[in-house]
Order: sequence, then C-alpha cells, then structure tokens
Amino acid sequence: MRLARVVGQVVATAKVPELGGTTILVVEDIDSAPGAVPRQSYAAVDLVGAGQEEVVLVVSGSAARVDAATAGVPVDQAIVAIADTVITHGEVTYSK
Repeated sequence: MRLARVVGQVVATAKVPELGGTTILVVEDIDSAPGAVPRQSYAAVDLVGAGQEEVVLVVSGSAARVDAATAGVPVDQAIVAIADTVITHGEVTYSK
C-alpha cells in the first residue's frame, strides 16, 4: 500500500465495458521526507468515494483486483481507503 493525495479525475467515455460505472482518479504518492519533490501522478480506480485533495491508500497489481468491484477488470491501481489521520514518527503529519 502507498499513501497518495487525490489531485484530479479522469473522464473516459470510451473504455472497456468492465470499467463501466467506475470512477478513475488521478493521485500522487506522498513522500514523508521534508522538502521532497512531488512524484509523478497516476490513475487509480476509486473503490471508496474519495474526493479532491484527500489522502488515500492505494494498492497495486493483483491486490487492486481483490475487491468484488475490480475482480476480472483490467485495473492495476485501486484506492481502498481514505485516511483520517497520518502519524509519522509520533507526529501527526495529516489530519482530515
């Protein structure tokens, strides 16, 4: 799992039928190092109803296809949780 921030949404009217009814969000991984350079953004299927700028947990590979909504669907990244609080080295680094 990776921590990421939702930075956008993908709208695709032409897609494989298995992706019908899914929301695809654009996320960027969060690096906890001070002054870290933002990472490249990527698309992930939203399984939990995440919103813009929320911090989320993203799984990839076969773990992204474990949920009933993505079983058998050509998905490599999936948002599986919305973070309420992130605590790093005993310090709250994010709070919703």
